[in-house]
Amino acid sequence: MIPVLVTGGAGYIGSQTCKALSRAGYQPIVLDNLVYGHEWAVRWGPLAVGDIGDRACLDAVIARYRPQAVIHFAAFAYVGESVRDPGRYYRNNVAGTLSLLEALRDHGIHHLIFSSTCAIYGIPDQLPITEDHPQCPINPYGASKLMVERMLGDFAQAHGLNWVALRYFNAAGADPEGELGEDHHPETHLIPLAIRAALGQGPELQVFGDDYPTPDGSCIRDYIHVADLAEAHVLALAYLRAGGESGTLNLGTGRGHSVFEVIAAVERLAGCAVPRSIGPRRPGDPPVLYADASRARDQLGWRPRYPELETIIDHAWRWHQQARVPA
Repeated sequence: MIPVLVTGGAGYIGSQTCKALSRAGYQPIVLDNLVYGHEWAVRWGPLAVGDIGDRACLDAVIARYRPQAVIHFAAFAYVGESVRDPGRYYRNNVAGTLSLLEALRDHGIHHLIFSSTCAIYGIPDQLPITEDHPQCPINPYGASKLMVERMLGDFAQAHGLNWVALRYFNAAGADPEGELGEDHHPETHLIPLAIRAALGQGPELQVFGDDYPTPDGSCIRDYIHVADLAEAHVLALAYLRAGGESGTLNLGTGRGHSVFEVIAAVERLAGCAVPRSIGPRRPGDPPVLYADASRARDQLGWRPRYPELETIIDHAWRWHQQARVPA
């Protein structure tokens, strides 16, 4: 099996990608500091507990397992926290990635898939959003991801790095087979918060604004199933290993759903109302975001297997309804 280093592989998307890698014949090697990841989610290969900012740790893991490629998820990803504590985000997301890139350079590893984000676009001036849309992030989280994309280009030019940056829209859902799901602390994503409220596992759902210029007044987002995100990483790795060109790719369904549409779908599954309250808008929240993912389709042959909102929510519902996290 081909060894692949997966930084942040104990997290929500990283663990699902490890499962997809294993099925495709790769050996995922997880490096995770377990600040937000979970040891129970590492099931398809070894776990090295450590930080990407620790060069000695990186050297030791690479020397032991000799990965032929890296998939890089390790990052802090709370937008609000990034505004309150930008240094934490630049230190981990940017400086940590620099440490990783220098290790790859020194060990002769030339293939990297990077977990990027639609947050690099900021407030869109056109829809759907293509990869060529101006990149004007409005928070340190998005800025840190954009800085990493620029670093990838510079390392490609100077050191021959081959890379693909996958710009996610709203990751959602759970493993269709029920082995993995969303378990963030704190949780900030709409779908799990709505499900927990309906199940009585959490507080009432707070809706941030109902006065946007959208059909029902709530924000519209592009929800992409976590299993489809994982599959895109496997395809991107195969693409690079076959000689594909470096670059950026959006990952989304190309369809938007409002906050109230999500709530209604959860209520249909739950058979009860989702307890909720309406709060003020969050600063900087665009009214509508959805992707043009045609480049990923054309270059990778990637098409979402689970594009329907009801399916995404059903898989998440079944995960949370079980109300168990493996020990």
